[in-house]
Amino acid sequence: MSDTEDIRIPLPPTPVLETARLILRPKRLDDAPVVQKLFPHWEVVRYLAAKAPWPYPDDGAEQHIGECLDNMARGLKFHWAITLKAEGDAPIGGIDLWPDSGDHEQRGFWLAADYHGRGLMTEAAERVTEYAFLELGWPQLYLSNAVENKASHRVKEKQGAKVIGYAPINIVQGPTQRVVWLLTREDWLAHRQAAAHAGAKS
Repeated sequence: MSDTEDIRIPLPPTPVLETARLILRPKRLDDAPVVQKLFPHWEVVRYLAAKAPWPYPDDGAEQHIGECLDNMARGLKFHWAITLKAEGDAPIGGIDLWPDSGDHEQRGFWLAADYHGRGLMTEAAERVTEYAFLELGWPQLYLSNAVENKASHRVKEKQGAKVIGYAPINIVQGPTQRVVWLLTREDWLAHRQAAAHAGAKS
């Protein structure tokens, strides 16, 4: 076996995860028409890494989900469609998780513009983090976001992640810096316990 071959243990199948308002289920190819309508909007894509094509092609969602299905089949990444229980099985966004490969990035997500500002991504990210730490047993997660992306910044702060550095990145709206975070299982558990304690006292 050559040094360049992937010798990682394959990940288990992407499971269905549930929160108070959401069901996170594996992405499916029949999600493509809905994603094609919801994803290619400036307020959704502007802070994403420039590997996201812009202008978005007519078959962009189909191509992306095809890549996700291949990743899941090979045990490389977890890919969830975010669905709102009150609205049925149609995706309103997506969230992905994968092992660290040295680039200090293990999670990505997007949410349709009409659902911004409702705490839904924080809810989804918390459930995926719980899965990573408590069910997979991962000790830490490296996360990042463009410095301009204050909403993504807040999601990480709410989970107890700590800033460990900055690095250049090209995003859809142009070159900028990305904030690099480290979230350890211990910090996350402590932060969650403190939040639960504060909620019980209020």
